[in-house]
Amino acid sequence: MDKNYYQLLIDFGQAFNNHDADALVAMMAEDACFYTAAGETAYGNKISGRDAIKSAFASVWETMPDAHWEAGDIFIYKNRGLAEWVFSGTGKDGNRIEAQGCDIFTFKEGKISVKNAFRKQVST
Repeated sequence: MDKNYYQLLIDFGQAFNNHDADALVAMMAEDACFYTAAGETAYGNKISGRDAIKSAFASVWETMPDAHWEAGDIFIYKNRGLAEWVFSGTGKDGNRIEAQGCDIFTFKEGKISVKNAFRKQVST
């Protein structure tokens, strides 16, 4: 296991829970892509580049001020990683979301180049 990539994913999750978009994008390649779990296509929506990704995460925290990622298992193989998690948050409308999922990552030059999200969701 590449401990550097393992620690990168631990740090990435912590930055998300700290609602620190600058720290998140600092761990991503300049040309990074984020494929969302839901969207207009079968692969969700593709968000490209650090600025767009930063805005996407900031939007999550704006709409769900208590957004939290509970880390699960992390697996690393060569330049790929998988991180299991449980996401929870409450929207401004009071609806609570809990979702179990995983992200499949691709790494390039010590940074995250692709974050591809998959999830199961319960809305209450």
